[in-house]
Amino acid sequence: MKKAAESPYLKIEAAIRAQGARVTSARVRVLGLLRSAPGPMSHGDIEELLRQDAQPAIDRVTLYRVLDWLADVGLANKAADGRGVFRFSATDPDGGHERHMHLRCTGCGGVFCLNGPPPPPPVLPRGFRFGGITLDIRGQCPRCLRSHS
Repeated sequence: MKKAAESPYLKIEAAIRAQGARVTSARVRVLGLLRSAPGPMSHGDIEELLRQDAQPAIDRVTLYRVLDWLADVGLANKAADGRGVFRFSATDPDGGHERHMHLRCTGCGGVFCLNGPPPPPPVLPRGFRFGGITLDIRGQCPRCLRSHS
């Protein structure tokens, strides 16, 4: 067995431990996939990628539980695309993912990172505390626009 210092997943394991949780193979593999993905992925996308690697399979229910746990503890974002399919993406350990917005394509259902910061939080009445902001920006991606021209 490899020493922990040799593990390519050392930062992922540390992030899971920082949540006070047990490090499991499923959590490490799924968070690793999300961190290396070019964009948000659906449960089916992740399931397909896991099926392609040589490691033991992760059953569908375990995958759902891992994805929900990652979202609950803040290691992943979970958002429905334009078709109502949940897509997951890793949160940036430095908070960078929170500093931009996403566009949901109404054609293909894809979710795309946009350059530029989100709007500032609103000024709330006394006694309220800001907890976050969710914008639902919709439009069409270049591929969908080309297919309709």
